[in-house]
Amino acid sequence: MATESFKEKIKGVGGNASYEAKARIFREQLEAKIPASLRLPPALLEDPPLNVTHIPETCGLLTPQELAITELDATAVCQKIAGGELTAVEAVTAFGKRAAIAHQLTACLMDFFLDEGIKQAQQLDEYFRNEGKVIGPLHGLPISIKGMLPINGTVGSAGFLATIETSTEDCDMIRILRSLGAVFYVKTNQPQSLMHLESKSTYGRVLNPHNTNLTAGGSSGGESALVAMKGSCIGVGTDGGGSIRCPCAHCGIYGFRPSCRTTPLHGVLWYQPGQDGFYSSAGPMCRSARDMRLFLEAVLGANPALLDPDAFPIPLQVPDLSKRKLRVGIMMHDGVVMPHPPMIRALKMAKAKLEASSEVEVVDYTTYDHDRGYSIVREIYYEDGGATVRRILTESGEEMLPLTEWVISPPHVRDHDATQVWKLRDKRDAFRREYSDHWWSQNVDVVLCPPFPGTASRHDTAKYWGYTAIWNLLDYPGTVFPSGFVADPTIDVYQESLSPASAADEYNISLYEPAIFKGAPVSLQIVSRIFNDGLVLAAQEVIERILKS
Repeated sequence: MATESFKEKIKGVGGNASYEAKARIFREQLEAKIPASLRLPPALLEDPPLNVTHIPETCGLLTPQELAITELDATAVCQKIAGGELTAVEAVTAFGKRAAIAHQLTACLMDFFLDEGIKQAQQLDEYFRNEGKVIGPLHGLPISIKGMLPINGTVGSAGFLATIETSTEDCDMIRILRSLGAVFYVKTNQPQSLMHLESKSTYGRVLNPHNTNLTAGGSSGGESALVAMKGSCIGVGTDGGGSIRCPCAHCGIYGFRPSCRTTPLHGVLWYQPGQDGFYSSAGPMCRSARDMRLFLEAVLGANPALLDPDAFPIPLQVPDLSKRKLRVGIMMHDGVVMPHPPMIRALKMAKAKLEASSEVEVVDYTTYDHDRGYSIVREIYYEDGGATVRRILTESGEEMLPLTEWVISPPHVRDHDATQVWKLRDKRDAFRREYSDHWWSQNVDVVLCPPFPGTASRHDTAKYWGYTAIWNLLDYPGTVFPSGFVADPTIDVYQESLSPASAADEYNISLYEPAIFKGAPVSLQIVSRIFNDGLVLAAQEVIERILKS
Protein backbone atom coordinates (compact mmCIF):
# COMPACT_ATOMS: atom_id res chain seq x y z
CA MET A 1 0.00 0.00 0.00
CA ALA A 2 1.34 3.43 -0.93
CA THR A 3 2.41 5.66 1.93
CA GLU A 4 0.07 8.58 2.50
CA SER A 5 1.71 11.89 1.60
CA PHE A 6 1.98 14.69 4.14
CA LYS A 7 -0.40 16.80 2.04
CA GLU A 8 -3.01 14.03 2.10
CA LYS A 9 -2.48 13.40 5.79
CA ILE A 10 -3.13 17.01 6.80
CA LYS A 11 -6.08 17.54 4.44
CA GLY A 12 -9.31 18.91 5.91
CA VAL A 13 -12.96 17.95 5.62
CA GLY A 14 -14.41 17.93 2.10
CA GLY A 15 -17.88 18.38 0.70
CA ASN A 16 -19.89 19.37 -2.37
CA ALA A 17 -18.93 22.16 -4.76
CA SER A 18 -20.62 24.89 -2.71
CA TYR A 19 -18.93 23.70 0.48
CA GLU A 20 -15.53 23.45 -1.20
CA ALA A 21 -15.77 26.99 -2.54
CA LYS A 22 -16.53 28.41 0.91
CA ALA A 23 -14.00 26.19 2.66
CA ARG A 24 -11.27 27.27 0.26
CA ILE A 25 -11.90 30.92 1.17
CA PHE A 26 -11.57 30.25 4.90
CA ARG A 27 -8.39 28.23 4.44
CA GLU A 28 -6.84 30.83 2.15
CA GLN A 29 -7.69 33.59 4.63
CA LEU A 30 -5.83 31.73 7.36
CA GLU A 31 -2.83 30.94 5.18
CA ALA A 32 -2.59 34.58 4.09
CA LYS A 33 -2.11 35.58 7.72
CA ILE A 34 1.08 33.53 8.05
CA PRO A 35 3.91 35.95 7.14
CA ALA A 36 6.24 35.01 4.28
CA SER A 37 9.15 35.43 6.71
CA LEU A 38 7.82 32.48 8.74
CA ARG A 39 7.22 30.09 5.84
CA LEU A 40 9.00 26.76 5.99
CA PRO A 41 10.77 25.59 2.82
CA PRO A 42 8.38 23.79 0.43
CA ALA A 43 10.80 20.85 0.20
CA LEU A 44 10.51 20.30 3.96
CA LEU A 45 6.72 20.32 3.82
CA GLU A 46 6.72 17.82 0.98
CA ASP A 47 8.11 15.10 3.21
CA PRO A 48 8.69 16.12 6.85
CA PRO A 49 9.87 13.56 9.43
CA LEU A 50 7.26 11.72 11.51
CA ASN A 51 8.49 13.59 14.60
CA VAL A 52 8.32 17.31 13.84
CA THR A 53 8.89 18.65 17.36
CA HIS A 54 12.48 19.73 16.65
CA ILE A 55 11.83 21.60 13.41
CA PRO A 56 11.13 24.99 15.06
CA GLU A 57 14.58 24.80 16.68
CA THR A 58 16.42 23.82 13.50
CA CYS A 59 14.58 25.67 10.72
CA GLY A 60 16.44 28.96 11.28
CA LEU A 61 13.29 31.12 11.48
CA LEU A 62 13.57 31.90 15.19
CA THR A 63 16.32 33.82 16.96
CA PRO A 64 18.20 32.30 19.92
CA GLN A 65 16.29 34.66 22.23
CA GLU A 66 12.94 33.60 20.76
CA LEU A 67 13.85 29.93 21.14
CA ALA A 68 14.80 30.56 24.76
CA ILE A 69 11.51 32.33 25.47
CA THR A 70 9.46 29.52 23.97
CA GLU A 71 11.21 27.01 26.24
CA LEU A 72 9.60 28.73 29.25
CA ASP A 73 6.42 27.53 30.89
CA ALA A 74 3.62 29.99 31.64
CA THR A 75 4.65 30.49 35.25
CA ALA A 76 8.18 31.46 34.24
CA VAL A 77 6.88 33.83 31.56
CA CYS A 78 4.71 35.62 34.13
CA GLN A 79 7.57 35.79 36.63
CA LYS A 80 10.00 37.24 34.11
CA ILE A 81 7.53 39.83 32.86
CA ALA A 82 6.64 40.87 36.43
CA GLY A 83 10.36 41.07 37.25
CA GLY A 84 11.14 43.28 34.25
CA GLU A 85 13.33 40.60 32.60
CA LEU A 86 10.97 40.05 29.68
CA THR A 87 8.46 42.25 27.92
CA ALA A 88 4.99 41.19 26.88
CA VAL A 89 5.85 42.08 23.28
CA GLU A 90 8.90 39.81 23.33
CA ALA A 91 6.85 36.97 24.78
CA VAL A 92 3.92 37.09 22.35
CA THR A 93 6.21 37.65 19.36
CA ALA A 94 8.27 34.56 20.18
CA PHE A 95 5.29 32.29 20.78
CA GLY A 96 3.41 33.74 17.80
CA LYS A 97 6.29 33.07 15.42
CA ARG A 98 6.67 29.53 16.72
CA ALA A 99 2.90 29.00 16.41
CA ALA A 100 3.09 29.91 12.72
CA ILE A 101 5.76 27.26 12.22
CA ALA A 102 3.81 24.70 14.24
CA HIS A 103 0.69 25.25 12.14
CA GLN A 104 2.47 24.43 8.90
CA LEU A 105 3.51 21.08 10.36
CA THR A 106 0.38 20.10 12.28
CA ALA A 107 -2.63 22.20 11.05
CA CYS A 108 -3.16 23.31 14.64
CA LEU A 109 -4.64 26.78 13.98
CA MET A 110 -7.89 28.25 12.70
CA ASP A 111 -6.92 31.90 13.14
CA PHE A 112 -3.63 33.80 13.50
CA PHE A 113 -3.63 37.42 14.66
CA LEU A 114 -0.17 38.09 16.04
CA ASP A 115 -0.34 41.78 15.11
CA GLU A 116 -3.33 42.22 17.42
CA GLY A 117 -1.50 40.32 20.16
CA ILE A 118 1.49 42.63 19.82
CA LYS A 119 -0.78 45.68 20.13
CA GLN A 120 -2.24 44.25 23.35
CA ALA A 121 1.25 43.52 24.62
CA GLN A 122 2.47 47.04 23.85
CA GLN A 123 -0.30 48.50 25.99
CA LEU A 124 0.62 46.18 28.85
CA ASP A 125 4.31 47.04 28.56
CA GLU A 126 3.48 50.75 28.62
CA TYR A 127 1.40 50.25 31.76
CA PHE A 128 4.26 48.37 33.38
CA ARG A 129 6.77 51.10 32.51
CA ASN A 130 4.50 53.86 33.82
CA GLU A 131 3.13 52.16 36.93
CA GLY A 132 5.96 49.81 37.84
CA LYS A 133 3.59 46.90 38.39
CA VAL A 134 1.50 44.34 36.53
CA ILE A 135 -2.25 44.67 36.03
CA GLY A 136 -2.94 41.09 37.10
CA PRO A 137 -1.43 37.64 37.67
CA LEU A 138 -1.37 36.84 33.94
CA HIS A 139 0.09 40.19 32.83
CA GLY A 140 1.58 39.79 29.36
CA LEU A 141 1.09 36.01 29.21
CA PRO A 142 0.36 34.80 25.65
CA ILE A 143 -2.56 32.35 25.81
CA SER A 144 -3.83 30.28 22.88
CA ILE A 145 -7.58 29.71 22.68
CA LYS A 146 -9.67 26.83 21.33
CA GLY A 147 -11.75 27.76 18.30
CA MET A 148 -15.15 27.54 20.02
CA LEU A 149 -14.33 30.31 22.56
CA PRO A 150 -15.12 33.67 20.92
CA ILE A 151 -12.59 36.49 20.92
CA ASN A 152 -13.86 39.76 19.50
CA GLY A 153 -12.68 40.22 15.92
CA THR A 154 -11.34 36.69 15.44
CA VAL A 155 -12.58 33.55 13.71
CA GLY A 156 -14.52 31.01 15.76
CA SER A 157 -16.58 27.91 15.09
CA ALA A 158 -18.91 25.37 16.69
CA GLY A 159 -17.37 22.54 14.72
CA PHE A 160 -18.85 22.91 11.23
CA LEU A 161 -18.19 25.20 8.28
CA ALA A 162 -21.76 26.47 8.65
CA THR A 163 -20.94 27.77 12.15
CA ILE A 164 -17.71 29.62 11.30
CA GLU A 165 -17.98 33.28 12.31
CA THR A 166 -15.95 36.37 12.96
CA SER A 167 -16.92 36.96 16.58
CA THR A 168 -18.17 40.38 17.60
CA GLU A 169 -17.54 40.06 21.32
CA ASP A 170 -15.53 38.15 23.87
CA CYS A 171 -17.01 35.20 25.71
CA ASP A 172 -16.83 35.33 29.50
CA MET A 173 -13.63 33.28 29.76
CA ILE A 174 -11.84 35.71 27.45
CA ARG A 175 -13.17 38.72 29.34
CA ILE A 176 -11.80 37.33 32.58
CA LEU A 177 -8.43 36.35 31.10
CA ARG A 178 -8.14 39.77 29.46
CA SER A 179 -8.82 41.47 32.81
CA LEU A 180 -6.06 39.37 34.36
CA GLY A 181 -3.55 40.58 31.76
CA ALA A 182 -3.55 37.75 29.22
CA VAL A 183 -2.61 38.36 25.59
CA PHE A 184 -4.31 36.54 22.69
CA TYR A 185 -2.68 35.77 19.35
CA VAL A 186 -4.11 32.49 17.92
CA LYS A 187 -7.26 30.39 17.84
CA THR A 188 -6.81 26.63 17.52
CA ASN A 189 -8.31 23.91 15.37
CA GLN A 190 -10.95 21.41 16.53
CA PRO A 191 -13.02 18.60 14.96
CA GLN A 192 -16.20 18.42 13.00
CA SER A 193 -19.06 18.30 15.55
CA LEU A 194 -16.65 19.04 18.45
CA MET A 195 -17.34 15.47 19.58
CA HIS A 196 -14.33 13.49 18.35
CA LEU A 197 -11.15 12.36 20.06
CA GLU A 198 -9.50 13.47 16.80
CA SER A 199 -9.41 16.99 15.36
CA LYS A 200 -10.24 17.29 11.66
CA SER A 201 -12.15 20.25 10.30
CA THR A 202 -12.46 22.61 7.36
CA TYR A 203 -9.01 23.88 8.36
CA GLY A 204 -7.28 20.49 8.15
CA ARG A 205 -6.49 17.45 10.24
CA VAL A 206 -4.40 18.17 13.33
CA LEU A 207 -1.36 15.90 13.47
CA ASN A 208 0.47 14.67 16.55
CA PRO A 209 3.87 16.42 16.60
CA HIS A 210 5.59 13.36 18.08
CA ASN A 211 4.34 11.10 15.29
CA THR A 212 2.25 12.60 12.51
CA ASN A 213 0.76 9.20 11.69
CA LEU A 214 -1.11 9.54 14.98
CA THR A 215 -3.82 11.93 16.13
CA ALA A 216 -3.24 14.88 18.44
CA GLY A 217 -6.58 14.03 20.04
CA GLY A 218 -9.78 15.98 20.30
CA SER A 219 -11.69 18.01 20.56
CA SER A 220 -9.00 20.41 21.79
CA GLY A 221 -6.45 18.83 19.45
CA GLY A 222 -5.22 22.09 17.96
CA GLU A 223 -4.34 23.25 21.45
CA SER A 224 -2.46 20.08 22.37
CA ALA A 225 -0.42 20.06 19.16
CA LEU A 226 0.41 23.76 19.51
CA VAL A 227 1.51 23.46 23.14
CA ALA A 228 3.55 20.33 22.37
CA MET A 229 5.27 22.29 19.56
CA LYS A 230 5.95 25.12 22.05
CA GLY A 231 3.99 27.58 19.94
CA SER A 232 2.09 28.24 23.17
CA CYS A 233 3.03 27.73 26.79
CA ILE A 234 -0.60 27.56 27.91
CA GLY A 235 -3.96 27.37 26.18
CA VAL A 236 -7.63 27.03 27.00
CA GLY A 237 -9.54 23.90 26.00
CA THR A 238 -12.96 22.52 26.84
CA ASP A 239 -13.91 19.02 27.95
CA GLY A 240 -17.30 17.33 27.73
CA GLY A 241 -16.09 13.79 27.08
CA GLY A 242 -12.31 13.92 27.32
CA SER A 243 -11.56 16.90 25.09
CA ILE A 244 -8.86 18.39 27.33
CA ARG A 245 -7.48 15.21 28.87
CA CYS A 246 -7.33 13.08 25.71
CA PRO A 247 -5.35 15.53 23.54
CA CYS A 248 -3.04 16.47 26.40
CA ALA A 249 -2.36 12.79 27.03
CA HIS A 250 -1.74 12.12 23.35
CA CYS A 251 0.77 14.96 23.04
CA GLY A 252 2.54 14.46 26.37
CA ILE A 253 1.50 17.73 28.02
CA TYR A 254 -0.48 18.70 31.14
CA GLY A 255 -4.21 19.34 31.20
CA PHE A 256 -6.96 19.85 33.75
CA ARG A 257 -10.72 19.35 33.44
CA PRO A 258 -12.33 21.32 36.27
CA SER A 259 -15.63 20.43 37.88
CA CYS A 260 -18.36 21.79 35.65
CA ARG A 261 -19.70 25.31 36.20
CA THR A 262 -16.66 26.43 38.18
CA THR A 263 -14.92 27.99 35.17
CA PRO A 264 -17.00 30.22 32.86
CA LEU A 265 -18.51 28.90 29.62
CA HIS A 266 -21.10 31.58 28.85
CA GLY A 267 -20.86 32.74 25.23
CA VAL A 268 -19.03 29.65 23.97
CA LEU A 269 -20.11 28.54 20.46
CA TRP A 270 -22.29 25.41 20.43
CA TYR A 271 -24.82 23.95 18.02
CA GLN A 272 -27.18 22.34 20.55
CA PRO A 273 -28.15 25.37 22.69
CA GLY A 274 -30.24 24.45 25.69
CA GLN A 275 -29.02 20.84 25.71
CA ASP A 276 -28.04 20.46 29.34
CA GLY A 277 -28.02 16.71 29.89
CA PHE A 278 -24.27 17.08 30.30
CA TYR A 279 -22.00 20.04 30.88
CA SER A 280 -18.54 20.79 29.58
CA SER A 281 -15.91 22.72 31.46
CA ALA A 282 -13.05 24.91 30.33
CA GLY A 283 -9.55 24.41 31.62
CA PRO A 284 -5.82 24.79 31.00
CA MET A 285 -3.61 22.82 28.61
CA CYS A 286 0.01 23.55 29.39
CA ARG A 287 3.62 22.56 29.86
CA SER A 288 3.88 22.05 33.62
CA ALA A 289 1.87 21.10 36.67
CA ARG A 290 2.41 24.52 38.22
CA ASP A 291 0.87 26.14 35.14
CA MET A 292 -2.41 24.33 35.83
CA ARG A 293 -2.49 25.83 39.29
CA LEU A 294 -1.50 29.27 37.97
CA PHE A 295 -4.43 29.26 35.55
CA LEU A 296 -7.05 27.96 37.98
CA GLU A 297 -5.99 30.22 40.83
CA ALA A 298 -6.15 33.24 38.53
CA VAL A 299 -9.48 32.43 36.85
CA LEU A 300 -11.30 31.18 39.93
CA GLY A 301 -9.78 34.01 41.95
CA ALA A 302 -11.61 36.40 39.63
CA ASN A 303 -14.91 34.84 40.80
CA PRO A 304 -16.49 33.98 37.43
CA ALA A 305 -19.91 33.78 39.11
CA LEU A 306 -19.97 37.60 39.18
CA LEU A 307 -20.07 37.52 35.38
CA ASP A 308 -21.53 34.13 34.45
CA PRO A 309 -24.84 33.39 36.22
CA ASP A 310 -24.37 29.66 35.56
CA ALA A 311 -21.00 29.55 37.35
CA PHE A 312 -20.68 28.40 40.96
CA PRO A 313 -18.75 30.73 43.31
CA ILE A 314 -16.38 27.98 44.45
CA PRO A 315 -12.80 29.09 45.14
CA LEU A 316 -9.86 26.77 44.50
CA GLN A 317 -8.76 25.13 47.74
CA VAL A 318 -5.56 23.11 47.47
CA PRO A 319 -4.97 20.97 50.58
CA ASP A 320 -1.58 20.53 52.21
CA LEU A 321 -0.88 16.83 51.73
CA SER A 322 2.32 16.96 53.78
CA LYS A 323 0.14 16.68 56.86
CA ARG A 324 -1.56 13.40 55.96
CA LYS A 325 -1.06 10.33 53.82
CA LEU A 326 -2.78 10.42 50.44
CA ARG A 327 -4.91 7.37 49.60
CA VAL A 328 -4.49 6.52 45.92
CA GLY A 329 -6.66 3.98 44.15
CA ILE A 330 -5.00 2.34 41.14
CA MET A 331 -7.39 1.49 38.31
CA MET A 332 -5.47 -0.69 35.86
CA HIS A 333 -8.48 -0.96 33.52
CA ASP A 334 -12.19 -0.21 33.43
CA GLY A 335 -13.40 -3.76 32.80
CA VAL A 336 -14.59 -2.86 29.31
CA VAL A 337 -11.51 -2.09 27.20
CA MET A 338 -8.05 -3.23 28.28
CA PRO A 339 -5.14 -0.81 27.82
CA HIS A 340 -2.44 -1.37 25.24
CA PRO A 341 1.00 -2.57 26.45
CA PRO A 342 2.63 0.91 26.76
CA MET A 343 -0.14 2.02 29.13
CA ILE A 344 0.06 -1.20 31.13
CA ARG A 345 3.81 -0.70 31.53
CA ALA A 346 3.34 2.89 32.75
CA LEU A 347 0.62 1.88 35.23
CA LYS A 348 2.71 -0.98 36.65
CA MET A 349 5.67 1.35 37.06
CA ALA A 350 3.49 3.94 38.77
CA LYS A 351 1.96 1.40 41.11
CA ALA A 352 5.33 -0.01 42.13
CA LYS A 353 6.82 3.42 42.85
CA LEU A 354 3.77 4.58 44.79
CA GLU A 355 3.67 1.39 46.86
CA ALA A 356 7.31 1.95 47.77
CA SER A 357 6.65 5.52 48.94
CA SER A 358 5.87 6.51 52.53
CA GLU A 359 3.87 9.53 51.31
CA VAL A 360 0.92 7.59 49.95
CA GLU A 361 -1.22 4.56 50.67
CA VAL A 362 -2.08 2.51 47.58
CA VAL A 363 -5.16 0.37 47.07
CA ASP A 364 -6.53 -1.49 44.07
CA TYR A 365 -9.53 0.47 42.81
CA THR A 366 -12.49 -1.65 41.73
CA THR A 367 -14.58 -0.14 38.95
CA TYR A 368 -18.35 0.13 39.01
CA ASP A 369 -20.31 -0.64 35.84
CA HIS A 370 -18.32 1.65 33.55
CA ASP A 371 -19.92 0.08 30.49
CA ARG A 372 -23.37 1.18 31.65
CA GLY A 373 -22.15 4.66 32.53
CA TYR A 374 -20.49 5.09 29.15
CA SER A 375 -23.71 4.01 27.41
CA ILE A 376 -25.71 6.57 29.40
CA VAL A 377 -23.41 9.47 28.60
CA ARG A 378 -23.25 8.58 24.91
CA GLU A 379 -27.04 8.63 24.76
CA ILE A 380 -27.13 11.99 26.55
CA TYR A 381 -24.73 13.61 24.08
CA TYR A 382 -27.30 13.45 21.28
CA GLU A 383 -30.81 13.33 22.71
CA ASP A 384 -32.21 14.29 19.29
CA GLY A 385 -30.64 11.20 17.73
CA GLY A 386 -28.07 13.31 15.90
CA ALA A 387 -30.74 15.13 13.86
CA THR A 388 -29.14 18.54 14.41
CA VAL A 389 -25.76 17.34 13.19
CA ARG A 390 -27.26 15.75 10.07
CA ARG A 391 -29.24 18.92 9.30
CA ILE A 392 -26.22 21.22 9.62
CA LEU A 393 -24.11 19.01 7.38
CA THR A 394 -26.84 18.59 4.77
CA GLU A 395 -27.57 22.30 4.57
CA SER A 396 -23.92 23.24 4.08
CA GLY A 397 -22.87 20.34 1.86
CA GLU A 398 -20.12 19.32 4.28
CA GLU A 399 -19.29 15.62 4.21
CA MET A 400 -19.95 13.63 7.37
CA LEU A 401 -16.73 12.17 8.76
CA PRO A 402 -16.73 8.52 9.85
CA LEU A 403 -16.19 9.44 13.50
CA THR A 404 -19.15 11.83 13.33
CA GLU A 405 -21.33 9.08 11.88
CA TRP A 406 -20.14 6.74 14.61
CA VAL A 407 -20.82 9.10 17.52
CA ILE A 408 -24.42 9.90 16.46
CA SER A 409 -25.45 6.38 15.45
CA PRO A 410 -27.48 3.65 17.23
CA PRO A 411 -27.52 1.69 19.42
CA HIS A 412 -26.30 4.32 21.88
CA VAL A 413 -27.95 7.30 20.16
CA ARG A 414 -31.65 7.69 19.35
CA ASP A 415 -34.25 10.45 19.19
CA HIS A 416 -36.09 11.18 22.45
CA ASP A 417 -39.38 12.89 23.20
CA ALA A 418 -39.69 14.91 26.40
CA THR A 419 -40.77 11.95 28.54
CA GLN A 420 -37.86 9.87 27.26
CA VAL A 421 -35.43 12.70 28.02
CA TRP A 422 -36.70 12.79 31.61
CA LYS A 423 -36.21 9.04 31.92
CA LEU A 424 -32.68 9.35 30.54
CA ARG A 425 -31.81 12.11 33.00
CA ASP A 426 -33.20 9.92 35.78
CA LYS A 427 -30.91 7.08 34.68
CA ARG A 428 -28.00 9.51 34.74
CA ASP A 429 -28.80 10.71 38.25
CA ALA A 430 -29.33 7.18 39.56
CA PHE A 431 -25.96 6.12 38.18
CA ARG A 432 -24.26 9.12 39.77
CA ARG A 433 -25.70 8.20 43.16
CA GLU A 434 -24.72 4.54 42.80
CA TYR A 435 -21.21 5.50 41.75
CA SER A 436 -20.88 7.97 44.62
CA ASP A 437 -21.75 5.22 47.09
CA HIS A 438 -19.25 2.92 45.38
CA TRP A 439 -16.50 5.56 45.55
CA TRP A 440 -16.98 5.97 49.28
CA SER A 441 -16.85 2.19 49.71
CA GLN A 442 -13.40 2.19 48.08
CA ASN A 443 -12.10 4.71 50.66
CA VAL A 444 -9.77 6.59 48.29
CA ASP A 445 -8.88 10.26 47.89
CA VAL A 446 -8.05 10.02 44.19
CA VAL A 447 -7.88 7.39 41.46
CA LEU A 448 -4.89 6.98 39.15
CA CYS A 449 -5.97 5.46 35.85
CA PRO A 450 -5.47 5.53 32.07
CA PRO A 451 -6.78 8.58 30.19
CA PHE A 452 -7.20 6.45 27.05
CA PRO A 453 -6.76 2.76 26.19
CA GLY A 454 -3.31 3.48 24.83
CA THR A 455 -1.12 6.24 23.48
CA ALA A 456 -2.35 8.52 20.71
CA SER A 457 -4.39 6.49 18.24
CA ARG A 458 -4.05 6.16 14.51
CA HIS A 459 -6.16 8.59 12.51
CA ASP A 460 -9.91 7.94 12.35
CA THR A 461 -9.84 5.08 14.89
CA ALA A 462 -10.60 6.73 18.28
CA LYS A 463 -13.95 5.16 19.15
CA TYR A 464 -13.64 4.46 22.88
CA TRP A 465 -13.96 7.42 25.22
CA GLY A 466 -14.78 5.42 28.34
CA TYR A 467 -11.63 6.31 30.27
CA THR A 468 -12.55 10.00 30.23
CA ALA A 469 -16.28 10.23 29.46
CA ILE A 470 -17.24 8.20 32.55
CA TRP A 471 -15.81 10.99 34.71
CA ASN A 472 -17.70 13.60 32.67
CA LEU A 473 -20.95 11.78 33.43
CA LEU A 474 -20.07 11.86 37.12
CA ASP A 475 -18.59 15.39 36.88
CA TYR A 476 -15.42 14.31 38.66
CA PRO A 477 -12.50 16.70 38.01
CA GLY A 478 -9.38 15.23 36.49
CA THR A 479 -5.90 15.93 35.27
CA VAL A 480 -3.52 14.22 32.87
CA PHE A 481 0.26 14.40 32.90
CA PRO A 482 3.15 12.68 31.12
CA SER A 483 4.36 9.47 32.74
CA GLY A 484 7.87 10.01 31.41
CA PHE A 485 7.53 6.94 29.19
CA VAL A 486 7.14 6.71 25.44
CA ALA A 487 5.95 3.68 23.52
CA ASP A 488 8.79 1.26 22.76
CA PRO A 489 8.00 -1.50 20.25
CA THR A 490 10.84 -3.65 21.53
CA ILE A 491 9.21 -4.13 24.93
CA ASP A 492 5.58 -2.97 24.57
CA VAL A 493 4.11 -6.21 23.24
CA TYR A 494 1.30 -8.43 24.43
CA GLN A 495 2.82 -11.14 26.62
CA GLU A 496 0.05 -13.70 26.26
CA SER A 497 -2.89 -14.62 24.08
CA LEU A 498 -5.84 -12.33 24.61
CA SER A 499 -9.49 -12.91 25.37
CA PRO A 500 -11.35 -9.67 24.57
CA ALA A 501 -13.49 -8.34 27.42
CA SER A 502 -16.02 -6.78 25.02
CA ALA A 503 -16.62 -5.95 21.38
CA ALA A 504 -15.01 -2.56 22.03
CA ASP A 505 -11.99 -4.35 23.51
CA GLU A 506 -11.69 -6.62 20.50
CA TYR A 507 -11.61 -3.54 18.27
CA ASN A 508 -9.02 -1.88 20.51
CA ILE A 509 -6.77 -4.95 20.41
CA SER A 510 -6.96 -4.98 16.62
CA LEU A 511 -5.55 -1.45 16.49
CA TYR A 512 -2.30 -2.27 18.26
CA GLU A 513 0.81 -2.77 16.17
CA PRO A 514 3.85 -1.87 18.33
CA ALA A 515 5.95 -0.26 15.58
CA ILE A 516 3.21 2.21 14.65
CA PHE A 517 3.22 3.84 18.08
CA LYS A 518 6.98 4.15 18.51
CA GLY A 519 7.89 7.29 20.44
CA ALA A 520 4.32 8.23 21.33
CA PRO A 521 4.02 9.75 24.83
CA VAL A 522 2.36 7.67 27.54
CA SER A 523 0.30 9.73 29.98
CA LEU A 524 -1.66 9.07 33.17
CA GLN A 525 -4.89 10.47 34.63
CA ILE A 526 -5.89 11.41 38.19
CA VAL A 527 -9.52 11.98 39.20
CA SER A 528 -11.46 12.69 42.36
CA ARG A 529 -15.01 13.48 43.40
CA ILE A 530 -16.87 16.56 42.19
CA PHE A 531 -15.50 19.89 43.46
CA ASN A 532 -12.29 18.27 44.74
CA ASP A 533 -10.34 20.15 42.08
CA GLY A 534 -7.73 21.37 44.54
CA LEU A 535 -7.20 17.85 45.85
CA VAL A 536 -6.56 16.61 42.31
CA LEU A 537 -3.94 19.32 41.79
CA ALA A 538 -2.23 18.54 45.08
CA ALA A 539 -2.33 14.79 44.47
CA GLN A 540 -0.88 15.20 40.98
CA GLU A 541 2.09 17.09 42.34
CA VAL A 542 2.76 14.41 44.98
CA ILE A 543 2.30 11.51 42.58
CA GLU A 544 4.44 13.01 39.81
CA ARG A 545 7.22 13.78 42.26
CA ILE A 546 7.21 10.16 43.46
CA LEU A 547 7.17 8.81 39.91
CA LYS A 548 10.15 10.97 38.96
CA SER A 549 12.19 9.89 41.99
